[in-house]
Amino acid sequence: MTVTIDPATLSERTVLLLGLGKSGQSTLKHLAPQVKQFLVYEDEASSRDEELAQYFERYAVRYYTKDAFSDQLLETVDLIVKTPGITYDHPVIVAAAAQDLPVVTDVEVAGVLTEASIVGITGSNGKTTTTSLTYEIFKQGYSNGEVFLGGNIGVPVFDTALDAKVNDQLVWELSSFQLQGTQEFRPQIAAILNIYPTHLDYHGSMAAYIAAKWHVTANQTADDYLILNADQPELWTKRQETAATVVPVTMTQDIYDGAWYDEQEQQLMWRDEVIMTREELRLPGDHNVQNALNAIAIAKCAGIDNEAIVNVLQTFTSVKHRIQFVSEINDRKFYNDSKATNDEATLTALNSFNTPTVWIAGGLERHIPIDDLLPALSHVKSLVTTGETSEKFAELAAKAGISIAGHGEWIEDAVSIAYSHSEPGDTILFSPASASWDQYPNFEVRGDRFIQAVLDLSAREGGATCD
Repeated sequence: MTVTIDPATLSERTVLLLGLGKSGQSTLKHLAPQVKQFLVYEDEASSRDEELAQYFERYAVRYYTKDAFSDQLLETVDLIVKTPGITYDHPVIVAAAAQDLPVVTDVEVAGVLTEASIVGITGSNGKTTTTSLTYEIFKQGYSNGEVFLGGNIGVPVFDTALDAKVNDQLVWELSSFQLQGTQEFRPQIAAILNIYPTHLDYHGSMAAYIAAKWHVTANQTADDYLILNADQPELWTKRQETAATVVPVTMTQDIYDGAWYDEQEQQLMWRDEVIMTREELRLPGDHNVQNALNAIAIAKCAGIDNEAIVNVLQTFTSVKHRIQFVSEINDRKFYNDSKATNDEATLTALNSFNTPTVWIAGGLERHIPIDDLLPALSHVKSLVTTGETSEKFAELAAKAGISIAGHGEWIEDAVSIAYSHSEPGDTILFSPASASWDQYPNFEVRGDRFIQAVLDLSAREGGATCD
């Protein structure tokens, strides 16, 4: 069922929030004051801090768990807002579908209610770096109002949407989980960076995964822009399926009416205009050239001048959890790439180094083959496995003729093993090519624990950490 979210009638609606994680708590705090009745459902009861408890009391929020919930309760509900990670086979969502009750994510509600313009950035890999670059460029070059960062990058969309004014700009990183739960969401500038097989356990098929990503442009008009990867046929052939003005981004194609890379001259281009040379770009690797081209295209469509674009691209160094330098300990450099939850992201990380590498990999088992990593392992000298996929990665190492340094039950164990099997001049790379949910609530927690383990090791052994 399609739902129209009308600010004028919100005060007459009963809303059920499904899930009370970080984004769910933000939804409650911002939406509960605007509706007639606010309900919360969790499978198992969770604790509340004092601030959240005050919201429950102030707005008479009714709370249900699996044991106290019945399908009949849905008869009083007008709209369900679900936490993005909850799958569509959840019993409450199945019951809602039987009653033709709309189920959306916070992106849908916040995106419709905000007065500000939205840049929505999605894709399998590179979202966080591109979103961060775009945000920094807008902060320097957008003069009409304030600029807010949010979405899948760690700031719930409701934390930015309702405070933003009509001339302000929202820059949101958007996951397929968030986008699948949208119906009327319309960013003025959208970007689909790339598409690779990931989250198929959630979506069920590659076609469904692409369809979820395509929600970012579903409601755009000819006045809006869709930044689209022209190097991937599965995306580029869909350009006829949007009403938006399509702007290509390419590293390899002879398409010059968007952002493109001049390989011969080693230049990042916007149409016939040289933006900067590759040598000036602070971020290393082909993947970051493409991320920069996406940020250039977004900025140009928003009317940002070259000075702001170049200033950011010349100075921006890294994003936390994405090939992030952590410390150098006795001539071994440690990198945190916890955000690499699929093969393509880890391929990018592995290809970013040519020094002897001790690789830490593994995590949630999604039953996806990983042999496509083999060509990137020539400089990997040993592997430390961790998580559910340890056996799978050990089999990969055997195929590549790489020694197994050991298995780390937790990431702290893996760091110790990797260091003990390294030598001066080595790179120690944590790039798991797996999601974190077998052991950790998210890749941020997993990455933070890696960082802390390295910093603890540095304190014991002596090392130089990043800023």
